[in-house]
Amino acid sequence: MTGRMHVDLSHNSRRLWAPVLLGIALVSAPFLAQAQVSLATVVDLAQRNSSTVKLAEADVQKAQAALAQTHDAYIPNFVIGSTVGYSHGFPTGQPSVGNASMQSLVFSYSQRQYTKSARAGIEAANLSLKDAREQSALDASTAYIEFDIVNRELGAAQQQQALTQNLIQIEQQRTEAGVDSDLDLLQSRLTAANLKLQRLHLETRAATLANQLAALTGMPVGAILPDHSSIPEIPAVSADEAPNILPGIAAEGSLARSKQFQAKGDDLAWRRPQIGFGAVYNYDINELNNYAQFYVDHNFPPNNVSFGFQITFPFFDFSIRAKAKVTAAEALRATVEAEQAQRQNEVQIATLATSLRELDALAEVASLKQQIADAQLKSVLAELELGIGAASGPGAPSQLNPKNEQLARIDERQKYQDALEASLGLAKARLGLLRALGHMQDWLNELHSK
Repeated sequence: MTGRMHVDLSHNSRRLWAPVLLGIALVSAPFLAQAQVSLATVVDLAQRNSSTVKLAEADVQKAQAALAQTHDAYIPNFVIGSTVGYSHGFPTGQPSVGNASMQSLVFSYSQRQYTKSARAGIEAANLSLKDAREQSALDASTAYIEFDIVNRELGAAQQQQALTQNLIQIEQQRTEAGVDSDLDLLQSRLTAANLKLQRLHLETRAATLANQLAALTGMPVGAILPDHSSIPEIPAVSADEAPNILPGIAAEGSLARSKQFQAKGDDLAWRRPQIGFGAVYNYDINELNNYAQFYVDHNFPPNNVSFGFQITFPFFDFSIRAKAKVTAAEALRATVEAEQAQRQNEVQIATLATSLRELDALAEVASLKQQIADAQLKSVLAELELGIGAASGPGAPSQLNPKNEQLARIDERQKYQDALEASLGLAKARLGLLRALGHMQDWLNELHSK
C-alpha cells in the first residue's frame, strides 16, 4: 500500500505531541538507530518520566484531599445500618431492626486553623512540584549538553587517532632512513597510546551519559543523538542580580506555615469548645424480642427520631494538650529548616559566582590556545606548500616536513578538545547559577522558543 499522509499541526500542537510521538516510535522500534533529538524534547520527556515529579504530583493530590477533608467535616454524614437479632430474657438493647444516623461539625475554633493549614499544604505541594520539574529540567539539560560536547570531543579524538597513525608511519620511515632516532619513534608511539587512552575515556563518558539520558527520559539506551543546533545560548547571569525565591525554598516556607496553623489548631482544641450536630432514626419492632413481658406499654412506635446539638469543653483532656506540644515542636523545626534552606542557597550562589568567574577565564584561555594552535597549523601548512627551505648558518631552524604537519594537526585537535571541555564547565556553572538564582524558568522558556 502506498500513499502519503499530511498532518497540519499548529506550532503549539507540534510542541505538545512531539515528545509523545517520538517516545512511541522509539518504544515500538527496539532496533531503531540513533536519531537527533532536540534538547527541548529531552527536557519534556525527562519531566514526564521523572519519579521525583510523579511523587510531587501525588503529594499535590494528597494535599488537595486533606483540604477537602477539613471542609467535609461541616457536611453531615449519613449512615444506614441494621441490628436484626433475637433476644431472650430482659431486653439489653433497643428493639431496632433498622437505623440511620448523621452527624457533623457545626463550629470549631480549631477547624478554621486546620483549613488554613491544609491550604498552606497545597501551596507547599505545588511549589515542590514546580521545584521538582525545574530540577528534572536541569539534570536533563546538563546531561544533554555534556553528551553533545563529549561526542564532539570524541570526533576530534578519532581524528587524532588517524593522525597519530600517520605520524608513526612517517617516524618509522625517518628512523629507517637514519634521520630520526629510535627515541623519536618511541615518543610518537607514546603519543598515540596516550591519545588512545583519552579516546577510551571519552567513549566511557559517552556511554555513561547515554544511559543517564535513557534513565531520565525513559527512551531506549543509545536512541538519543544530540542536536547541537537545538541548544540555546545559556544566559550569562550574575550573582549581583536580585534572586527570585526558589520554588523549593518557598515550599519550605509554606510547609512551615502549614505546621504553624496545625499547631495553633491543636492548641485551641483544648482551650476552646466545639459544637456538633447529630441525628438518629430507628425502626423498632417487638416480634424478635420479649419487650412486652417487661414493659407495660406494649405499643412501641416503629418510627423513632432524635436529634440535637452537642457542645464539648475539653479543658481537662491532657492527650490533646500533649498533641499540641508535639505539633508546636514540629512547626518550630519546619521554620528553622526553611531558614536553613535559604542560607544554604545564599552560600551556593556565592560559591557558584566565584567558580563562574574562574571558569569563564579558563574558557577564554582555552579558546585563545585553540586559536593559536589553528594559526600555527595554517602557518605550517603554508610553509610546506611553499616549500620554504632551511636557512643557512648555525642555529637556523630546520626545514619543516610532514612530521611537523601531523604534530601541528594533533596539537590543534587537542586544543579544540580542551576548549570544548572548558566550555562544558562554564555551561554547567551557568545553569547551576540560573537554578540557584531562581531563573530556571527563563531557561525553559528559551528552550521552547528555539
